[in-house]
Amino acid sequence: MAKNEPIRLQKLLSQCGIASRRKAEQMIIDGHVKVNGKTAQLGDKVRPTDKVFVNGKRVLTNAKPSYRYIMLNKPRGFITTMSDDRGRKCVAQLVENVGTRVYPIGRLDKDSEGMLILTNDGELANKIMHPKNSVYKIYRVTVRPSIDEDQLVKLETGIELDGVKTAPAMVHVLHQEPGRVVLEMILHEGKNREIRRMCEAVGLEVARLKRIQIGGVKMGMLKQGDWRDLTEIEVKKLLSNPFVNGKQLI
Repeated sequence: MAKNEPIRLQKLLSQCGIASRRKAEQMIIDGHVKVNGKTAQLGDKVRPTDKVFVNGKRVLTNAKPSYRYIMLNKPRGFITTMSDDRGRKCVAQLVENVGTRVYPIGRLDKDSEGMLILTNDGELANKIMHPKNSVYKIYRVTVRPSIDEDQLVKLETGIELDGVKTAPAMVHVLHQEPGRVVLEMILHEGKNREIRRMCEAVGLEVARLKRIQIGGVKMGMLKQGDWRDLTEIEVKKLLSNPFVNGKQLI
């Protein structure tokens, strides 16, 4: 935080690794944040000398942030949250031994698996999630029955869901046999259950959905349920766009 320069409260919370900027805004709205003893309001600005508390715990506004970037291979059956009041299995249980409070960037639904990034760097999370950065995600999708050319074209050019057409996607057939096909789908949107709904709209049932890459970072051979820290190079690659005119550069 620059000397004596006021910044938006939600930006400060994000920079300090408390939550993503969007989540921080909700925390302010819900009354979980106080500044100098008063409940904060969305839009408030703070200075380094202000005393900021989240759920009664002091936020060290002048401390140099120590960021962690974790790659997790999420198994099916886990929801992408850090807690659940219904007692369901959540990804927090898989990263309990990280030693730092982290939160997921984006999500994978309960029935999906694969690569998930967790961090306490709210600024990076915001950049990855922002549509203008077009960070690609690559999925391996097994569908039933077999796919035809018309269905393939519809998936690639966009499908109307809830009155809004999905962005164009890149779709490749990796393996096909009677009644079953494995696709590679490359998207830069992250709408709720988008791939499943796209496939359903063209008459395909998703039997398995696995994310294998985000930006220029591949999950590789990381075992299901395991996590590891990203390298410095991988953190930079998260914001890279590995596809130009349909050709993979990374």
